[in-house]
Amino acid sequence: MLGLFSYLKDYKKEALLGPLGKLLEAIFELIVPIVMARIIDIGIPAGDKPYIFRLGGVLVMLGILGLAASLTAQYFAAKAAVGFGTELRSALFKHINTLSHADIDRIGASTLVTRMTADVMAAQTGVNMLLRLFLRAPFIVVGALIMALMISVKLTLIFALFTPILAAVIYFVTRRTVPMFGAIQRKLDHITRLTDENISGVRVIRAFSRGDDERKRFEYAADSLQTVQVAAGRESAVMSPLTYVFVNIAIMLIIWCGGISVNVGGITQGEVIALVNFMTQILLSLIRLAELIMSLSKMQASSLRISEVFAISPTVTEHKGGRVQPDYHAPAVEFRSVDLSYVDSERPALEGISFKAERGETIGIIGGTGCGKTTLINLIPRFYDAVRGEVYVFGTDVRGYSFEQLRGMIGIVPQKAVLFSGTVRENMQWRKQDASDEEIYKALETAQAREFIDRDPDGLDRMLEQGGRNLSGGQRQRLTIARALVGKPEILILDDSASALDLATDAALRRALAADTDGMTVFIVSQRVSSIRHADRIIVLDDGSTAGIGSHEQLLESCDVYREICRSQLTDEEVGR
Repeated sequence: MLGLFSYLKDYKKEALLGPLGKLLEAIFELIVPIVMARIIDIGIPAGDKPYIFRLGGVLVMLGILGLAASLTAQYFAAKAAVGFGTELRSALFKHINTLSHADIDRIGASTLVTRMTADVMAAQTGVNMLLRLFLRAPFIVVGALIMALMISVKLTLIFALFTPILAAVIYFVTRRTVPMFGAIQRKLDHITRLTDENISGVRVIRAFSRGDDERKRFEYAADSLQTVQVAAGRESAVMSPLTYVFVNIAIMLIIWCGGISVNVGGITQGEVIALVNFMTQILLSLIRLAELIMSLSKMQASSLRISEVFAISPTVTEHKGGRVQPDYHAPAVEFRSVDLSYVDSERPALEGISFKAERGETIGIIGGTGCGKTTLINLIPRFYDAVRGEVYVFGTDVRGYSFEQLRGMIGIVPQKAVLFSGTVRENMQWRKQDASDEEIYKALETAQAREFIDRDPDGLDRMLEQGGRNLSGGQRQRLTIARALVGKPEILILDDSASALDLATDAALRRALAADTDGMTVFIVSQRVSSIRHADRIIVLDDGSTAGIGSHEQLLESCDVYREICRSQLTDEEVGR
């Protein structure tokens, strides 16, 4: 937890002025009972109205000064806490973006969302409470005890007896509740994951009429979270009445013993009232201290979860040297005996993959579901790093490039078409921020998307909803292909990116790509033989290994796996056998 306080470094002034303001407020608050005692003991018995009004004015002034100090402290504490939260959230977001796909797969997206939101907010609240109370509450307790000693040593023994009792109550309650806060955050992770699954998979849930089952699953998770939260709340709720019971007992003893002392002339009535006020101040301060401890307990649980994310070192690190000069005479992409295993996987996802893709070649990649097609092409832009072997791009190991340079040479169209809220133009400018409308229209033409964009009266200014919800699946795929083509990448990767297209559009897209990608190395991952049969070479994968590499005709002769795939999709005449 202490490590996170480094994010307060830009708010040192606010972090200092906040506690000092609360300290000033506490000083003014401790003076009030003494002034009240003077009014009761001197002003009222003598009927000295000017004296009473004068000290009454002092009380008003103390109240105004205390309010000013409190508002100032609240402002600076809130500013420091919000700044802390902003810095921490930004640093956490930046760190998450350095993690590889494997790192994110390992920790889970849902828990990262919870840690970015709920846990950072808990840490921010803890800092706010700490800056406001860590000086004020102890100062009030110690100060009130000292002031009480100055009035009556004997009656202060009541303070000395009950203060440790109150502290013990707070200690035992917080000790029982602290472990519950970590459990609450973990269950909140589970709720976030279920929510994400249900929102993203709502069509599937409805298609299979599993809405009731999913509601029950969510209700069970929500009830489990509620049980822990209620248990934590029940334990926390015990603290306030218990402290009030002991404080009221202490006040009764002070009034009783104080009354006896007043009768024998030991102390005055005003001093008894002052002692009661000091006891009340101790009570309120201890309750505030308990709230601080609770908040810090939540902050500690959340800080541990945040620190766990920061403790993850990226498994794919960026080369920090200068720009590399690619060797355009070397193969555009070369795999040399590449193996890759996912975290906690019992067997490798890829094993012994070797091939070369020359500049300007079109490479098709085909194979059964789960054979490693997407895994293979994810190694080219370094979304993952090979466990063994090397991947070269234009003669240089991909680990020798910076992410910006490597990925700047590559245009990627992922399996799932991902678009962002904004205009079509803004989405098309992701690869090249200063891309002209002419470049965008050229890419749209190649991707067979120009027609439906031109039909829209807004054209490139058409607004897309989050994820491109206001487009059909085929339209989204064509726009993501166009986005990858803007800026003319040297390597184009199409990962099953025509699955939502009809056969005619798919054929037109392949013809346009062949005509407009001269000199570009194109990787086409597809389940359809028709999409890759005209590629210069086809890589056939089978259970993570290379089953064959060659042209369509060569593989029909030499590769049993490819021949079976063709027979399942093509007629005997099309297969040519």
